[in-house]
Order: sequence, then structure tokens, then C-alpha cells
Amino acid sequence: MERDFSELERLERARKRVKKIKGFYSHLLVYVVINIMIVIINIQDLAPGESYFQYKNFFTLFFWGIGLAVHGLSVFLPDFILGKNWEERKIKEYMNNDKKHWK
Repeated sequence: MERDFSELERLERARKRVKKIKGFYSHLLVYVVINIMIVIINIQDLAPGESYFQYKNFFTLFFWGIGLAVHGLSVFLPDFILGKNWEERKIKEYMNNDKKHWK
């Protein structure tokens, strides 16, 4: 069921989309900066002859990276998880439920 959106609705949807993308890039920037700082600290704390390539040095990078990847998927592939127009369908469902409840 296709719906024609008014200019204001399209503008609002575009603003929301841009806000989500901006949020992802902010998250990405914080991820990179913090992980660079962690790498520098870990390198400074190495004992002479100790290898940097230990699991403890990549723990934050790996698990935060998984979270960042999920965030990226939710921003750039929203239909991948919830399907196309999921948000609009849910809004209509809740509006219909409220309408039935208040009659």
C-alpha cells in the first residue's frame, strides 16, 4: 500500500534519516578516537620484548566494533531487520488500537 507523502512529511522523514546518519558517524568518530588512545596506552604498558598481539589488547576494539556494526546496519539497512515501512505500520496499528480503546 503506497502512500503519497506531503512535502512536510517527506522533509521530516529526511531530517530523521540525516539525524540517524549523523549519529552513526559521531559514534564511529568516538570509536576511532577512543580505540587509538587505548592502543597508545597498551603500547606504552608493554614489557620489553612483549608482543602487542594479545587478546586483551583487542577486547574493547572487537566488542565495541560489533556494536558499531549493528548501529551501522540499523542506519543504512533499516529494512534489513524490521522490513519495509515497519515504523509506519506500527504507528497505524497503535493509532487503531487507541481508537478502538477510546470508543
